[in-house]
Amino acid sequence: MSSTTLRRGLAAVLAATISLGAITHAAADTLRIGYQKYGTLVLLRADGGLDRRLAERGIEVRWTEFPAGPQLLEGLNVGSVDFGTTGETPPVFAQAAGADLLYVAHEPPAPLSEAILVPKDSPLQSVADLRGKKVAFNKGSNVHYLLVRALEEAGLSITDVTPIYLAPADARAAFERGSVDAWVIWDPFQAAAEQQLEARELANGTGLVNNHQFYLSTRDYADNNPEVIQILVEEISRIGDWTLANADAAAEQVAPLLGLSHEITKTALERQGYGTRLISPEVVEAQQKIADTFFELNLIPKELTISEVIWTAPANLATAP
Repeated sequence: MSSTTLRRGLAAVLAATISLGAITHAAADTLRIGYQKYGTLVLLRADGGLDRRLAERGIEVRWTEFPAGPQLLEGLNVGSVDFGTTGETPPVFAQAAGADLLYVAHEPPAPLSEAILVPKDSPLQSVADLRGKKVAFNKGSNVHYLLVRALEEAGLSITDVTPIYLAPADARAAFERGSVDAWVIWDPFQAAAEQQLEARELANGTGLVNNHQFYLSTRDYADNNPEVIQILVEEISRIGDWTLANADAAAEQVAPLLGLSHEITKTALERQGYGTRLISPEVVEAQQKIADTFFELNLIPKELTISEVIWTAPANLATAP
């Protein structure tokens, strides 16, 4: 697949998510954050602490929800957001497509927060049983790598299944109709399917993937607003610590935003990783492995060097978490 084709595909998905009128460059007094129905940014939006802290500096925060990581990173690339969060795989596809991005920080591994699901009465009992089956997932999302690794561990490859590329809402509909044999998905969609549909796990990320949550920005924004980036990392770390100590209260606060029950939301929150850190060499190495794997499988058009897109805090800033 060529870089041009990949970029066009991402742009087409983005067009269904945000209007062209939203694709404008932000003023210096505005921070535009892209978030999804998972992760710490949902908690941060509900909490309001970041908005209040930046308002004291005359900076308005604007929040835009995206259905998945690839769409969010295309938003970052075309200039509709300045900062956002995704799983492990979307930044790899985006970098391969020439997107303007920098990894800023990450959360610890959360392997339980994504899984390969089958209907409760499915005859499939193991990942090996997926040979020749239709598997739904959001192309380029974190679960794409989970599927690759799970199949590899079972002695199969991605070519042994029929990928059905669907965003979460459409994938769930196909899963409920029985149009696909399995669904690879992340929380809170995973927790919702398990509790509402009694979906059964064939495998989760344990022993297969880290499933880091990454925070990314454009190079231009991060280079020109390092103090805001540091405040973001501090506030994300703060809300993560609070959530660890107040899971019920966090679920109560976030459930209405997700449109899910308290129980489903709490399950999803408890499976996340918390403990925000700037990008370490070990995390760079793990991302490089994903990039190399996808290149070898011809899923991205060129080899990547992850270390080229890592943000480094200026020396005059206090040490971030």
